[in-house]
Amino acid sequence: MNFSLAEERVLLQDTVRRFLGNEYTFEKRRSRIASPEGFSRDIWKQIADLGLIGIAFREADGGLGGDAFDTLIVMELIGRSLVTEPYLATVVLAGGIIADAGNEAQRAEWIPAIGAGEKLLTFAHGEPAARYAASHVETRARRDGARWRIDGFKSVVLNAASADAIVVSARTAGDVGDRNGISLFLVDRDAPGVKLRPYATQDSGRAADVTLTSVMVDDARRLGEAGAAMPVIDSALDRANAALCAEALGIIDAMNEATLEYLKTRRQFGQPIGRFQALQHRMADMTIKAVEARSMAIVAAAAMAGKDPRERTRRVSAAKAFIGQAARFVGQQAIQLHGAIGVTDELIVSHWFKRLTMINATFGDADFHLEGRRLHAPRRPRGAHGGRNGRAQARGGTGAGRGSRRLAQFSRRAHGARALPGEAAAAVRSGRRDRRRRA
Repeated sequence: MNFSLAEERVLLQDTVRRFLGNEYTFEKRRSRIASPEGFSRDIWKQIADLGLIGIAFREADGGLGGDAFDTLIVMELIGRSLVTEPYLATVVLAGGIIADAGNEAQRAEWIPAIGAGEKLLTFAHGEPAARYAASHVETRARRDGARWRIDGFKSVVLNAASADAIVVSARTAGDVGDRNGISLFLVDRDAPGVKLRPYATQDSGRAADVTLTSVMVDDARRLGEAGAAMPVIDSALDRANAALCAEALGIIDAMNEATLEYLKTRRQFGQPIGRFQALQHRMADMTIKAVEARSMAIVAAAAMAGKDPRERTRRVSAAKAFIGQAARFVGQQAIQLHGAIGVTDELIVSHWFKRLTMINATFGDADFHLEGRRLHAPRRPRGAHGGRNGRAQARGGTGAGRGSRRLAQFSRRAHGARALPGEAAAAVRSGRRDRRRRA
């Protein structure tokens, strides 16, 4: 398959790479993440002026008419440079929701302002007890005359303290966990009853817990049909996970390049350590993971153009699960091959690894997507021991072997494969016979 970029996308890639190479060096980033907001509004305005925000929106709404592959290019380079400006929160999540669910007046009000870098938004959906389950919404919105009264709590809302408005999911009907009965509202950050507890995240980003107490919202600020927001939320989460896959890909490639250069220059026993065969093997494994991750990021981007929402979610989940494990492997290898310096704050490798860790934990980790729970409305219990591998731990095992087999099968299905190669199929059949004998 030909993965080369069309000419206009090569130009987009060169533009973003040149801009971030000049304006987003590691030292400049260190000074920006130390600021109260954790990013630079001047850089955000320059990103908007380059058209990198407008590219995510339709031309009819005032955007440039890009697609998921254009977002992949931008997010890949955002990952490489560890950009902390709120592209994911404002453009991919909240902006995408307004583009999908907003009426003509709402799109006209917000999308041009977002594209010009004048407005920042975010999406408040996750709640403490949800454990990534998209339909687990306890926040309630009740009719109060011609308005809505919202009460609830949202956790880890990205860049909430910097946002002008927050897209809030709230239940207008049904029980917690029901897919029906969830609505979306645009809430001003400084509206009466909105309380934020902001904090820095592990990767030097910013997030906040948001408490909503009797927050009054006009019906004109409701996005889409009341009680029918889950398809929009599903699409937003898939879009965000596809973007995170691209961001992780950029970091993986950057870590591989930095590690290879270190192996060439670090000398031990009178020669570069890259001459030792054991380290060459590890570097080769990291390169293979990077190539596989690129393939899966492309799968995720291509899935966003699909017409079947369930198939879209399945493919994006496959990509997120695979890239989550690949990112962990590459990150750990890069740290180890750099030695003790790999975990210091002064080396960008440690910052890359922190961001990869956060990407894996955002909108569903590898285990969550591997088990296909984004495809199911109810959330299955995690076992008596809690945690992501509760059931395996309860049996005295780690679950790693079973997970690796599921991941390989999930990855093959995402690529459209229906049968395993001969030797692999024989091994799987043999494993099944062994399990039956043990049973």
